[in-house]
Amino acid sequence: MQGFTHQSHNKHNTTSSLERFLIRPPKAQACLRLFCFPYAGGGASAFHNWAKHLPPEIDSCPIQLPGREDRIREKPHTTLPALIDALLNALLPYIETPFAFFGHSMGAIIAFELARQLRRRSLPGPTRLFVSAHRAPQIPDPDPRIYSLPEAEFITTLRQLQGTPDEVLQNPELLELFVPILRADFELIETYRYRAEASLACPISVFGGLQDSKITRTDLEAWREQTSQACVLRMFAGNHFFLHSVQTMLLHTIAQDLFRDFQADSRLPNKVK
Repeated sequence: MQGFTHQSHNKHNTTSSLERFLIRPPKAQACLRLFCFPYAGGGASAFHNWAKHLPPEIDSCPIQLPGREDRIREKPHTTLPALIDALLNALLPYIETPFAFFGHSMGAIIAFELARQLRRRSLPGPTRLFVSAHRAPQIPDPDPRIYSLPEAEFITTLRQLQGTPDEVLQNPELLELFVPILRADFELIETYRYRAEASLACPISVFGGLQDSKITRTDLEAWREQTSQACVLRMFAGNHFFLHSVQTMLLHTIAQDLFRDFQADSRLPNKVK
């Protein structure tokens, strides 16, 4: 829910909705692509400087969801299946190059279900799934739903969650702009229902914050059930939004995992192996 920015780029007005999911075309020369999915209320700006800290062989591809930043005028999705279908169509031209998914909080479930949808369609899947700050999907959310709360109660709950910047909470105009986005995102994730399927065939890297008051280590360890391959859990100092406070260490870990995965992949040049 952090990372609110309001940007307006008229050049996107004639761009198709599918193309808008990617803030820029993936680099054609990249060896690996890392598609990044944001947390509730967040946009692609949450990953805006990842490219500076990742090796040049890894092309970070932040995903811009409808209803935020340069897509602020678009209606956000409120159901996960509809969002997954739209994302799959958007990414189809870019999955011939090896790729991985990273998702933080709400983004972790988006990444997970998108990987499963690719498998259902017999399409190439991610070489690795990075899930961050979200309990394993088979574990029910113990918290009550908040997306349908009356306005005052909803805003009070946002303050308690400590994920929305104070400048938003204290500004009526910004609240009017962002509350519908947050309601939509919370509805999307709170109405999500996990359906058991076969485990994914890609390894999973799980990240958590040591001071995260909502997601426990047990919640994170349960991701092991979702892969038939290796699953590794790493805990970082920080709260639910540790991805910002330990960014350098996190990105180093991601790069190491990706290069380890691709050491035996014949599609990659020798400089990556």
